Amino acid sequence: MRSVVGGLLAVVLFLATPAQAHLEEPRGVWPLDPEPAVVRGFEPPPAPWAAGHRGVDLRGHPGQAVRAALPGTIGFVGSIGGKPVVTVLHGARRTTYEPVVATVERGQQVAAGDVLGRLTTTDSHCFPASCLHWGLVRGTGEGQEYLDPLTLVGSGPVRLLPLWRDEPVTLRLPWTPLLETWRRPVDWLA
Repeated sequence: MRSVVGGLLAVVLFLATPAQAHLEEPRGVWPLDPEPAVVRGFEPPPAPWAAGHRGVDLRGHPGQAVRAALPGTIGFVGSIGGKPVVTVLHGARRTTYEPVVATVERGQQVAAGDVLGRLTTTDSHCFPASCLHWGLVRGTGEGQEYLDPLTLVGSGPVRLLPLWRDEPVTLRLPWTPLLETWRRPVDWLA
């Protein structure tokens, strides 16, 4: 009996491992070392054309090395809106880093943790402080979607699973405006 249970357990573990590995996102590294404070979090816009914060701001210092969060290929090195930017391609996704004075070239292969360049202060939207604006995008053109880059390092928003029950946990009484239930101390005299 033990050998049958042991054999079944081995088969289940063998079959479960590749499926779990396939579902896991690749773990990245923080682009600044040591792990930085998040100055401003990810605030996706309600619509692609609307205002929002399409990345996170990480506290840094001038001249600090900026590292690739995931392995990939340098897709862009240059200026966007007057800010020096480096973009790393990771298949259908890309990470962006600004303001970074690049030490890499377009087309260069990088590993997770490789230095992309140095953080500059003058073009930072945290000026006079230094911060790295780190972004994560999936897709291109009209189909692109901004994602929270903190998910690459195991951070980001906490997502709770719904609590499923057949019956509500507590009965909810109908809502009554507060002023309708409140009585002044002298109202009982009338």
